Amino acid sequence: MSSASKLNLLGHIALIGLGEIGISFAALYLGYTNSCVHVFDTRSDLESHISAVLPGYLDSHDSSTEVTQLRASGRLKLCSSVEEACAGAAIVHEQGPENLAFKRSIWVQIEACAPPTTYFWSSTSGIPASLQNQDMAVKTRLLVVHPFNPPHIVPLIEIVPSKNTAADQVTFAKDFFAGLGSGHRPIVVQKEVPGFVANRLAYAMLREACSLVDQGVCSVQDVDEVVMASVGPRWAVQGLFNSYNMGGGAAGLQHFFNKLAGTIQDVWDSSAPVDFNMARSTEPATQKVDSNRGWESNVVRQTHEAYGYPTPAQYKERDIKLIKVVALQ
Repeated sequence: MSSASKLNLLGHIALIGLGEIGISFAALYLGYTNSCVHVFDTRSDLESHISAVLPGYLDSHDSSTEVTQLRASGRLKLCSSVEEACAGAAIVHEQGPENLAFKRSIWVQIEACAPPTTYFWSSTSGIPASLQNQDMAVKTRLLVVHPFNPPHIVPLIEIVPSKNTAADQVTFAKDFFAGLGSGHRPIVVQKEVPGFVANRLAYAMLREACSLVDQGVCSVQDVDEVVMASVGPRWAVQGLFNSYNMGGGAAGLQHFFNKLAGTIQDVWDSSAPVDFNMARSTEPATQKVDSNRGWESNVVRQTHEAYGYPTPAQYKERDIKLIKVVALQ
């Protein structure tokens, strides 16, 4: 029996937090399980938000199912409280604000109203389960399920347990995503580190890209063109280590290192760091106001001049292309 089939016996999936990640997971679960999906968010416009945004995510999988039909059938339920969403849930999947105080408090609330057999997942981008579970009565139930955006299309799922997380919780999460039929590829991260794995790799490249733009080596658009025309497609089909292993020819990665160690070290040593702590003020930045803070302002300005602010049409175009790329892997 598949994980999706078991869910029909255990209960529904509760999603807490319906931002971009939450909506995307809703589309994934509605598209690849037979379970009901109960959603809760504190936003006052949740109903209109769901009605406006979710159809586009469902259409990414060529689904003609309308949100109104999903709600009428009971497969999608909008809840007015955490308690309503979590009561009887098989899985509670949280993707609220990236704020430790919020995470700690919401899991206490969820734990108090969900069944004792419910699986607890957090889609945080960097707050480990070992910090989120501090006030929970049973710390063995919580783990991080970190996707790469948008999770209804991009296959990666990083499963990150804390040292307290029970082994069966990890096994269930891995089997669930591997068995969805959606092509998702879960990996278990063996040790909690800030940002986990995918974000650490991505942010390392982002840091260097921001530095290159700030130094005037190239523009924001040129950086994007370089990525899309070189490492992007290559890493999509080979990965990082496999790619450089092949770059060493028949002798593999060691030969690659032997040939290019000097150049690689020169690049590492010459990297000019950029620092958010030095660039940012203590005042919160608004979404659409340039901060005029050194390298950050330069990168943000160039990006907005090149692409503007994201639109629904841009997200749609991205998803269509991503589906084609993933299908080739």
